[in-house]
Amino acid sequence: MGRIRRIGRCEIIETREAKGIEEKDKDRILAVEAEGLEKQFKDDYIICLFDKGKEMTSLALAEFLEGHSTGSSRPLTFVVGGFVGLAGRILKRSDFLLSLSRMTFSHELSRVILLEQLYRSLTMIKGQRYAK
Repeated sequence: MGRIRRIGRCEIIETREAKGIEEKDKDRILAVEAEGLEKQFKDDYIICLFDKGKEMTSLALAEFLEGHSTGSSRPLTFVVGGFVGLAGRILKRSDFLLSLSRMTFSHELSRVILLEQLYRSLTMIKGQRYAK
């Protein structure tokens, strides 16, 4: 996160997890978590991580981010769901659905992978060398 902040503005906002609700009550969990997310959205360009979303290479993601930064003033907001995913209404509200892989990752690991890819993309955009 610190490396990203040296290149551009970035913040992580975590919303309330639906704690104390049994996993079998998935719809209730999704509703509680969706309420927390919706409070954060303004006029943002919402990108939800979703297993059925579009897969991209690192270069394609960098080109996407660069195109957005020159063509829109709307801030980008990436949304990583909780352990049961994202509510349908959040997915419908999104402007773009992104898949990190066809594999399944925990939401915690997805966040780490996303941050690494954002850092890689920003270094490409800035013409900086990315340490492999």
